Amino acid sequence: MWYSYITIQQSDDGAITAKVTTDSQSPWFAGHFPGDPILPGIAQLKMVTDVIAKALEKDLHLIGLTRIKFKKLIRPGVMLDIHASSTKQENNFSFRITSNRENVCSGTLTLAAKQEVEIHQSTLT
Repeated sequence: MWYSYITIQQSDDGAITAKVTTDSQSPWFAGHFPGDPILPGIAQLKMVTDVIAKALEKDLHLIGLTRIKFKKLIRPGVMLDIHASSTKQENNFSFRITSNRENVCSGTLTLAAKQEVEIHQSTLT
């Protein structure tokens, strides 16, 4: 795996927190960019999706994004804190990634179980 969980937990109010670190040997870094590696935004969003799915013990997939902001570059081996919580809209989660208490990325994800993704995709065609 291209990142490792250090901790992951869900509080009584449903808030999800995780501490993860990126693997400096990840193919994400090799291709983005040679000699100046940074973690691509899509990888950051996948990591948040995975954290939420693991905490909720569900097979969730990303189907929508809103208000995504990338504020800081993520270098190999950096320790990241991921914070997520459900919003008032069903299947939506607001999140933020921080590193050393600085905002790295934030926004809202819409996630769905695999069968819901298939239904969503069939309505698009």
